[in-house]
Amino acid sequence: MDDNKIMGKVSFMMVLFFLVLSCFPATVQPSINTAVQAMAGFGPSIVLRLTGNVYPRGQFELSLRIGNPPKSFTFEIDTGSDLTWVQCDANCQGCSLPKHELYKPGKAYVPFDDPLCAAIGNPGSDNPKEKCDFTVQYVDLSTSGYLVRDIFTLRPDKGSTAGSITFTFGCGNKIQSSGNKIQSNYPEKPLETAGILGLGKSNVSIPHQLRAVGETQNVIGHCLSGKSGGFLFIGNDPVPSSGVTWVPMLKEELLVQYYASGPADLFFARKATDIKIPHVLFDCGSTYTYFPSRIYGAILSLLSNDLIGKQLVQVPFDQDGTLPVCWRGREPFKSLSDVKSYFKTFTLRFTKDAYLQLPPETYLVISEHGNACLGILNGTVDDVEYNLLGAISMLDKMLIYDNEMGQIGWTSRDCFPPISRTEPFSAML
Repeated sequence: MDDNKIMGKVSFMMVLFFLVLSCFPATVQPSINTAVQAMAGFGPSIVLRLTGNVYPRGQFELSLRIGNPPKSFTFEIDTGSDLTWVQCDANCQGCSLPKHELYKPGKAYVPFDDPLCAAIGNPGSDNPKEKCDFTVQYVDLSTSGYLVRDIFTLRPDKGSTAGSITFTFGCGNKIQSSGNKIQSNYPEKPLETAGILGLGKSNVSIPHQLRAVGETQNVIGHCLSGKSGGFLFIGNDPVPSSGVTWVPMLKEELLVQYYASGPADLFFARKATDIKIPHVLFDCGSTYTYFPSRIYGAILSLLSNDLIGKQLVQVPFDQDGTLPVCWRGREPFKSLSDVKSYFKTFTLRFTKDAYLQLPPETYLVISEHGNACLGILNGTVDDVEYNLLGAISMLDKMLIYDNEMGQIGWTSRDCFPPISRTEPFSAML
């Protein structure tokens, strides 16, 4: 058949397909996106098991194998940053792992004139063939090093090309604490994983690199269990066909690089407040949720006023030390279910009546002393410039970051056990 006729037929079918797509409500479009994924020739989604928790671990992590022969490394997942990096056996300063557990880089470094070097904001060098160096700054630490390429094993049992795909990532050989402590009191701790898995929006992120080679669509999601663990997915297959609340990603210049939406109105105990939140960043790499002083103070006042007469006493920091604000009951609390009767639900109402509920389980932790501690922190004190929802506020929800459609979605879900192997997409569990 003539190639022009083939292309004309395909184009007509695609136009017809998207006309039909536009007739469906937003909540069912992700399932149609799965059909688009198949038409575009993308492979099945990748699903990875998570371990960890908000408290006391403070992070969610997974294991990936790098190199040939492959060696396992643990990574903290982070939707708030782009570059994936691993502690590297290259004269490392400040590495928290013993030397034999560090990643050993080969000769496949990334030069300055590589497009992914520019993607991390590197201004370049007089010698374009030199190693592309990087520095990443987080709230609590910074790392620097240079970019390398190596094989990541993502689907060892599926026979897909992604079972041994080459990625660009960071060889981190200088790790430093930033000196920041939560509320200037929170105790620092060393990096407990081999590195950070950057899941952000730039070209250097792992989801974008998978998209660039046609493996999966640039859709990621996670389900963080309040009990511990959960799962991470890359690709569109696990996205539910209904029941998902969607909000558009912001395109403002200062926020376009993040997974952000807004504005949002804050409700407390199903009642409107006068608290207006101009934007909200979704960052699973942050353990806790941050607001600037004005909003944080208003939230703390709402809670404190509602607790009057409820036989809870605020505990001085030096008597607990877990987080800046904790409350003690008549008896030590054993679990979050013990405090649900004392605390009310917050709700964020985004545009188009999209609601994100934050019950007590998503803003409190029970300390080792049996106190209920507030996992909403003053971002102004800790140099966090944005309104930021951390992992604590994402518990027992599937969060979806759809870079193809430019939207963020969520739905309540039991995150453990993870997705069944019988479902029609690839899983490494």
